Amino acid sequence: MAEPTGLLKPDRRRPEPLWHQAEMALRTLIEQGEWRSGSQIPNEDRLGEMLGISRITLRHALRNLEEAGLLRREHGRGTFVRSATVVAGVRGLTSFTDEMRTLALAAGTRLIEAHRVAANEEMADALEIAKGDPVVQLRRLRLGNGMPIGIQTSHLPEVRVPGLFEDAANVQSLYGWLKEHCGIHPVKAKEVYRVGRVAETDAEMIQLTAGTPAFEVERIAYDSRGPFEYALSTMRADRYEIRSTLYV
Repeated sequence: MAEPTGLLKPDRRRPEPLWHQAEMALRTLIEQGEWRSGSQIPNEDRLGEMLGISRITLRHALRNLEEAGLLRREHGRGTFVRSATVVAGVRGLTSFTDEMRTLALAAGTRLIEAHRVAANEEMADALEIAKGDPVVQLRRLRLGNGMPIGIQTSHLPEVRVPGLFEDAANVQSLYGWLKEHCGIHPVKAKEVYRVGRVAETDAEMIQLTAGTPAFEVERIAYDSRGPFEYALSTMRADRYEIRSTLYV
């Protein structure tokens, strides 16, 4: 791989640590597309020469980019720019759109269907409403850099989200719309991750064979008044990771 034209080498006269400067320089190459998704980056010796830093400093920068989900290391093969991958771990409560932005991916949403439904027992328990209460159900395909990452079905009490059903086709960031139109500001969410399989009804949209292993994610989001969203998602296991840091 030729030396990229947009590489900004660390400057020892600047106050920021060299590893941080190196991390930002490499991140810029990825965000600007000089290093494309799936491509292999130069080895550590070559990168160290290009940046003018030690291997220890370089490894600090590479580790941070790997933890951020921008790079992946393959034993015996090298380091590659990740294809659109969401890395879930200890993080603040954010929308899918914000997660994509953090990972320098272009978020996309395609509405599959929108319905008004009566809350079944499962929805009612999650949303703390009465069984049979009206609920807005949005089923959406979530994209990162144009590639399918998951299918999400959100359920929201209609009394709390007036106008959402009518405007569903225009909603890109659901949480952004809720803040602007309903004054809903998320404060926390509870999530459960399970290993499941891609259903036949989802296979074509998510571009996987039916029965392929996938993450099933159950999420209940809250604002100061209580739960406002009950979401069930199927996420591609090859484009969605869960990472945790454990402490003694």
